[in-house]
Amino acid sequence: GDPRLLSVVAVQSNGVHDCFYLFSGRNVQPGMAPKLLTDGYEFTPESGCWKRTKPIQLAGDNAERCLMGASSIASGANNILVFGGDDGRIFNQLNDLGEQITAAKAAGDLPLAARLTAEKKRLLDEHHGFNSDILSYNTITDTWAKIDELPEISPVTTTAVRWNNQIIIPSGEIHPGVRTPKVLAGEIEIIRHFGWINYLILGVYLLALVGMGFYFSTREKSTDDFFRAGGRIPWWAAGLSIFGTGLSAITFMAVPAKAFATDWRYMWSNWTQVLIAPVIIVLILPFFRRLNVTTAYEYLEKRFNLLTRLLGSLLFLVFQFGRIGIVLFLPSIALSVVTGIDIQTCILVMGILSIIYTVLGGIEAVIWTDVLQVIVLMGGALISLVLILTHLDGGLDTFMTIARADHKMYAMDLNFTLKQPTFWVVMLGGLATNLISYSSDQTYIQRYLTTKDEKSAAKSIWTNAALAIPTVILFMALGTALFAFFKTTPLELGYTMASTDAVFPWYIVTQLPDGVAGILIAGIFAASMSSLDSSMNSSATTITTDWFRRFKPDVSDVVCLKFARWVTVIVGVAGIIFALMMTTSDIKSLWDQFSKYVGLLTGGLGGVFLLGIISQRANGIGAVAGLIGSGVVQYFVSRSGSVHLLLYSFSGLMSCLLIGYIVSVLFPRSKDIDGLTIYTLKK
Repeated sequence: GDPRLLSVVAVQSNGVHDCFYLFSGRNVQPGMAPKLLTDGYEFTPESGCWKRTKPIQLAGDNAERCLMGASSIASGANNILVFGGDDGRIFNQLNDLGEQITAAKAAGDLPLAARLTAEKKRLLDEHHGFNSDILSYNTITDTWAKIDELPEISPVTTTAVRWNNQIIIPSGEIHPGVRTPKVLAGEIEIIRHFGWINYLILGVYLLALVGMGFYFSTREKSTDDFFRAGGRIPWWAAGLSIFGTGLSAITFMAVPAKAFATDWRYMWSNWTQVLIAPVIIVLILPFFRRLNVTTAYEYLEKRFNLLTRLLGSLLFLVFQFGRIGIVLFLPSIALSVVTGIDIQTCILVMGILSIIYTVLGGIEAVIWTDVLQVIVLMGGALISLVLILTHLDGGLDTFMTIARADHKMYAMDLNFTLKQPTFWVVMLGGLATNLISYSSDQTYIQRYLTTKDEKSAAKSIWTNAALAIPTVILFMALGTALFAFFKTTPLELGYTMASTDAVFPWYIVTQLPDGVAGILIAGIFAASMSSLDSSMNSSATTITTDWFRRFKPDVSDVVCLKFARWVTVIVGVAGIIFALMMTTSDIKSLWDQFSKYVGLLTGGLGGVFLLGIISQRANGIGAVAGLIGSGVVQYFVSRSGSVHLLLYSFSGLMSCLLIGYIVSVLFPRSKDIDGLTIYTLKK
């Protein structure tokens, strides 16, 4: 663009990267009339590229605006606030008069020069100050909106800074050539209205979950009931529970937020679940069912040695501890932003209630509450999509027009790079992540063991796979619909949202009627709790089976059941404390952070299971070396930044496989592995 002075600048996230933004100003060149500028630009340091943004123009305005000398500041996750500014109209008149005065004096026409000088003085004396509008620019929707006006005459050629939760605008020029000693201090007032009806619906729903825990508590007579529901769970309920375990509030908010901020490139990760399902059913499931294990890590001792089992179990527990904290903390941020409920209160409510019904009802309560939560979650998402399209002026036609114009449904990026979420990266990362989850994660494997037989367990896996593709399409469409809605109504998009992930809850609370909003916010709580209960119960199962019962084989089942319940409480409380400690952190994207965490911690664990199942040469020394070596590789991969975070799962899986196999070849195998590999699996 033109060279310029008195431009407006700010640094803000565009939903993916922090970028430098440049707007307006004027171009002053010798011998030329000054040119007032209304254009804008975005510079991305990661790519080194400039991109033109929408000119400064509000909906309904006939002309673009010039905002010379305006002060600006980043607000929330994706907004820039611009205060006042000079539109340039008086400046141009004064400039023209100055040139005419110079010409009149040069021509010797002193009376004309005097009249023009008087006119110039009149303009200066009658100058009413600069524009006082406060505008907001959203970096994702590329839209401008007027949100307020300054109560004082707007100062220009100054800056805006944050200090003690206020925005400070010191001094500045309030008339041409006149500066002010005043310092303006402003504070953004956030008005939230969740309403008693919504609170009532949310409360009834949460109490219903606790009631289900009490109902199923009468059936929990043994550890087999508490950990495996006595094999009483129908295949479709187990399948919905598997689905609900993976579909946390992170998915419910982060996938629409990702589609809102970017496009549909992440969609392919869910499609890989369909490709992985037959592999799990044929290759993995038979081992857990036919060996009659309670935890996945019992297989590791049978196949390798006790140390491998304990390492695998420990890795899982560390992952689940972090997962509980993340699944509690991240949704609480968004819920707090839009409802006004304190973050700590959200964490405590979800955590304590999940502990209560999980301790009372065991895996059976977990699964049946998951079924209810999936119905609420998916029904809420579908209702929301319909309502957004209904509220959108022009409906589906406008949705498709905006989606095409802004490339919001772009999904097939076939570039060959490991640093961006291309089709190849998302597919490879998705295959590795899902293979790891369904082969080594106790929260999933425990569902396989709650059905009456292997055939029913296979049906539950197919149930989950069948839901994967329509679900990701629904949530991606939801994100694109939110983009279209807020692009056409920019004033409705909150400029104080601390996280892009709050965009869906923001729509729910600000645009939907009481009652409907309560059900959908309950859906977000449901999504969080469906992951929390799974993590707590599976962690209790692992600690009780792989550690307590393993080293105290003579302890009674009654004592084990009591121990498992206490462990559930301890794990839940520890997760709550961890989530409360995270409230001071700065996390911009739920999806990215969770994907990174999953990939770094679970890659090696999936690799060691696969190593034992497909290789007859693998042994205990190789398995331990693979787990440790994979951890080292993951550390350097994450530090190098050489690959996209979606590939962390793949690098962890492959490094464990390769290191484990190579080390195994160097040492003889002394353990009988009959029935423990795919080559000797018993009927």
